Amino acid sequence: MTRVLLIGALLAAVFWVFSIVDCALQPPIRHRGVSKPVWIIIVVVFPVVGGILWFAVGRARASALAARRAPDDDPEFLDRLGSTSDQDERIRRLEEELALLDAEDDDPRWRRPVPPPAASQSTAPGDPADKPADRPGDGDDDARDQRGAAGA
Repeated sequence: MTRVLLIGALLAAVFWVFSIVDCALQPPIRHRGVSKPVWIIIVVVFPVVGGILWFAVGRARASALAARRAPDDDPEFLDRLGSTSDQDERIRRLEEELALLDAEDDDPRWRRPVPPPAASQSTAPGDPADKPADRPGDGDDDARDQRGAAGA
């Protein structure tokens, strides 16, 4: 009978130490119910019962924790997205709406103002106002139509 009690005490002590070590080494995201320090206190103060509670209630299983994935790797996320035909339909509708908006360009506020017609001046033939100013030095603009930059 003494041997059975010694073996039971030895198994309880091994279980107790294993529970403390397991509780201390698990990352905080794997602790359910209360925080990590509280679980360690429960396992230390109540040796066998605390260990049983830790493994039954406090320790979250690895399979219960979903592995974090990028959205394009997550099949559930991809299923929630619309199918390709839904996206194609939406794009087609948006393009039609844009075409209608382009066709409705009747609002005068969005038109470019029309420059007033140039006043015709009567000049005598051979007057310097008759010559086009397209070469540098002929007038105030250079070849790039930049005023005052002739020869630069």
